[in-house]
Amino acid sequence: MSRLTLRGKTAVVTGAGSGIGRELALGLAARGCHLALSDIRPATLEPLAAELAPLGLRISCHALDVADRAQVAAYPELVMAAHPSVDLLFNNAGVALAGRFDEVSEQDFEWLFSINFHGLVRMTRAFLPLLKERPDAHLVNIASIFSILTAAGQSAYCSSKFAVRGFSNVLRQELEGSSVGVSVVCPGGIATRIAVDARVGHGVSATDHAANMKRSSKLLSLPPEKAAETILSGVERRKARILVGDDAKAGALLERLMPIRYYSLMRGLLGD
Repeated sequence: MSRLTLRGKTAVVTGAGSGIGRELALGLAARGCHLALSDIRPATLEPLAAELAPLGLRISCHALDVADRAQVAAYPELVMAAHPSVDLLFNNAGVALAGRFDEVSEQDFEWLFSINFHGLVRMTRAFLPLLKERPDAHLVNIASIFSILTAAGQSAYCSSKFAVRGFSNVLRQELEGSSVGVSVVCPGGIATRIAVDARVGHGVSATDHAANMKRSSKLLSLPPEKAAETILSGVERRKARILVGDDAKAGALLERLMPIRYYSLMRGLLGD
């Protein structure tokens, strides 16, 4: 199968104001891709747009909360007002919630799902008709290594990311033979603010939270620019599943070899 050419295409990227989303935007622009960038904090897009301006590409910036049904439903029209077409959708926006299942409220659990899963599904539903109109289009859903492995204290996050991987796999099967390809991305520990910005369950003690943050600071080590480059390289090669980082590759292999017992080994390696 031929490589997917990004030059001249238009990509929609959610959560583009920071972390992986920002680096995806930079990498796409470097490949000559026009961009529709969104973030729930639109002010974070301003310096990014200024950095990309000298490239002479079509860059539009939008305030968007993917958990808001009405905003997502109206978003394709806003994008099409600034761009003639949409060829790629990067569903990148996501949040985290710290705490075991009995430490997080129902409201917080549903808040995370409204962004990580339902927001991604809404964006896909909104833009899939536009993607189908294009001769060579691609949908990229950012999941996590926690869509393959699970970890105590991440009940909401793991559940949402397993759902993203399952949804992506089914969608790929349903779109087989069409002009739309589907990639699901499973990053390992990427050095973004996702852990720092995570909502903390009401039942999580200050001591446990401090310990979790210390552990996260060690695990989240891969620079987001390297993660974005791996993702874009995988998209160009039309890979169905893109593992990002050596830890993600090792974790996926470990789960295949020890689908039940891997957690005991991981717990020992992490010193839990």
